[in-house]
Amino acid sequence: MADPELVRVMDYILNRCDEAAIEAVAAAVVRRRRELTMFGGARNLPDPKKWASEMTAHMNIEGTIEGLKKSVLDYAVRTIKQEAPELKDEQIKQLTDAWIPDLNSGSGGQGEKLPADLLSSMIEQFMAYSEGTMAEAEEQGLRKELGAWPERYWKAFPQVIRLLITDYLKDEISEKEFRSRIDTALTMQA
Repeated sequence: MADPELVRVMDYILNRCDEAAIEAVAAAVVRRRRELTMFGGARNLPDPKKWASEMTAHMNIEGTIEGLKKSVLDYAVRTIKQEAPELKDEQIKQLTDAWIPDLNSGSGGQGEKLPADLLSSMIEQFMAYSEGTMAEAEEQGLRKELGAWPERYWKAFPQVIRLLITDYLKDEISEKEFRSRIDTALTMQA
């Protein structure tokens, strides 16, 4: 007894295929032959469900939100280390905590994110004030508008920005490193 699916496919190929469909069928046959050759014949082809299960286990995705979150976190850490190897582990943790908030905490991080250009201006003002290069009129204007603006800025800065400022002001990193890392952090905040 012939397989009904095979009969339908053969009927389609022999009686109804136009030239474009024949090309598609030929490409499919070539691909299928290659798969059969690679896996040593039809008996050795992997079971798709088993293969998916093995890949899921290999990639550490457990099918849960927490498993997915851990996979995304691992990917983010690898990417950051590759793109910004100068960042310390603590800074990387602060970045990933901000990007991938704890889903069980009920909060998405430190409230609203500031736009990168505003954050950049705040950093420049804070650094000028901290280094003593800010004009007195500018500092007084900020105090008039915002009150204790250095404290407000500090509280508004994401943790990674605070760490970078602290490292720079303690001479643990150069100005060039500081600027590079701040640019990276601002890009990541966007």
